[in-house]
Amino acid sequence: MVRIVAGGPALAEFTAKDATDMYVKIHFLVPGVEYAEPVDVFALRESMPREHWPMTRTYTLRWVDLAAQEVAIDFVIHGDSGLAGPWANAAAPGDRIIFSGPGGAYKPNADADWYLFAGDESALPAIASSLASLPEDANGHAYIEVDTAADIQPVAKPSGVELTWVFREGATPDQCTALLDAVANGPWPAGTVDAFVHGEREYMKALRDLLFKQRGLDRSQVSLSGYWAYGRTEDYFQAEKKQPIGKIL
Repeated sequence: MVRIVAGGPALAEFTAKDATDMYVKIHFLVPGVEYAEPVDVFALRESMPREHWPMTRTYTLRWVDLAAQEVAIDFVIHGDSGLAGPWANAAAPGDRIIFSGPGGAYKPNADADWYLFAGDESALPAIASSLASLPEDANGHAYIEVDTAADIQPVAKPSGVELTWVFREGATPDQCTALLDAVANGPWPAGTVDAFVHGEREYMKALRDLLFKQRGLDRSQVSLSGYWAYGRTEDYFQAEKKQPIGKIL
């Protein structure tokens, strides 16, 4: 993963949400196309052909420091494939990033007896932000799936929350059940749980069945969605949300 820390006077216009899963839409300008400055990615849709509209990708903010006018965004790198990953891997001081937002809705329920977090790299920033927001006496279990132990990164959390890293070891999401197995076989304390479960879409469908059908959780206890889908670009993934294959809840 690569972390980009971006800042500047324009962040004075940024209004943070009271949520630990804040995300932004990053707008990538089409190479070779001239855009009027300052770039207004929404207004130009009225004046430029569709093929010149910036491409959009969704990313969770790892942290926000409005006093310093900085935000951090973590990118998963897949070599030269994709759009956002190669950009982040080649980014240098002085480069420009254009984003809109933020969105986001989840915040740990202060009335819960314990907390459950589960997700892959795409959910790691939101899980880490949520863990950091918990009171010191909070209890729970967090499961984060990454490829190998080399991908482990520091995550601040209360001592009462057990963090378990699970590994794909090169397997693709359609071949791996590491995260599902970890949650299914992990401890399940007594009391009311507040669950945040996000990541690859088909994985989330399996975890949905585990939490609702097997554990009997109420919808109000669970924040669950697919952040991405294996083998899909974000454009295709977003279009599928309106189809049966793209619906989780």
